[in-house]
Amino acid sequence: MFASSSKRGSGWLIGLLAAVLAAPLAAQSSSSSPSSKSKPDPNATVLGVPVANAKTAKKLKALDNVALIGHRDVGKGLDFYSQKKEIALGQQMAAQVLKNSRVITDPVVNEYINRVAQNLVRNSDAKVPFTVHVLQDDTVNAFALPGGFFFVNSGLILAAHDEDQMAGAMAHEIAHVAARHGTKNATKAELMQLLAIPAIIAAGPGFGGLGAEEAANIAIPAEYEHFSRGDEEEADWLGTQYLWKAGYDPQGLPQMFEILEAEQQQRPGLVARFFASHPETSQRIAVTEREIATILPLRPAYVITTSDFKMVQARLRAIIKSQIEQGVRVPGGLPPAAAELPKAAGPPIIKH
Repeated sequence: MFASSSKRGSGWLIGLLAAVLAAPLAAQSSSSSPSSKSKPDPNATVLGVPVANAKTAKKLKALDNVALIGHRDVGKGLDFYSQKKEIALGQQMAAQVLKNSRVITDPVVNEYINRVAQNLVRNSDAKVPFTVHVLQDDTVNAFALPGGFFFVNSGLILAAHDEDQMAGAMAHEIAHVAARHGTKNATKAELMQLLAIPAIIAAGPGFGGLGAEEAANIAIPAEYEHFSRGDEEEADWLGTQYLWKAGYDPQGLPQMFEILEAEQQQRPGLVARFFASHPETSQRIAVTEREIATILPLRPAYVITTSDFKMVQARLRAIIKSQIEQGVRVPGGLPPAAAELPKAAGPPIIKH
């Protein structure tokens, strides 16, 4: 999904549609503002909507207008799935994930992650309710299935340095559901199957026809196993907006990109495999930061982290440590504590 040194799931269908990459309490806030190079104007507007910089902000489309979040049809496009069918599909897939995964049942951890997720969902364009689960999985990942079935790995929670970074990864996944990327990709796959029928018929009965059918069944999952580059770019931008609207520092998402890049280099295989299909990390960071600096309205302060986040990280580490001491096999073991990254130059951080 998603990191240099600024601070900051079972069947092919699950692999196809799952993707990586709460009102916060006791917040640590920053009187955050864009880089001085962008010369932000707190009174700047474009088409009547506040922006960070009127001179450099592009003409706002609905996708860019944060004033319309929740009232935008970001999921438009060819889609064979009604909302009811989408939820039913996601529910079936989620049951398989839960059957084949180790689920964290600690009530404190679950309440906190659900709270963060629901806060982001309330401040998004998603039109389905979200059901949230925490998986004990050291892979740095989160994924949301169609219909709002959302899974957050313990690896992601422990890899983040601050709550806004973890929330950024979660917002990115919520954006995939809001934009209905999974069901739209499934629609494309179904169309490919329909297009393959004439070739299967032409091949006739016997091994020839069977071979063509098998080839079609193999090619389609491989083709749609990952979201497209365009899907990822859209989820980056929508997720950044949702992060901002929920009150978090929007820089949390590009910072999570940086963390994931570093994790990929230090612990290969522990970052979600779809990471490789994403746009180049440095480009994603640059694009996201430019959009933050030129489009998102200014706020006098942002939520960066909370005492609840630090407490849940410590609690998760204690749960994993206890399992290891009891002889339970824990893939990846106990990861090292997330180290503080050097603070970027900018406004002072006000601790509460």
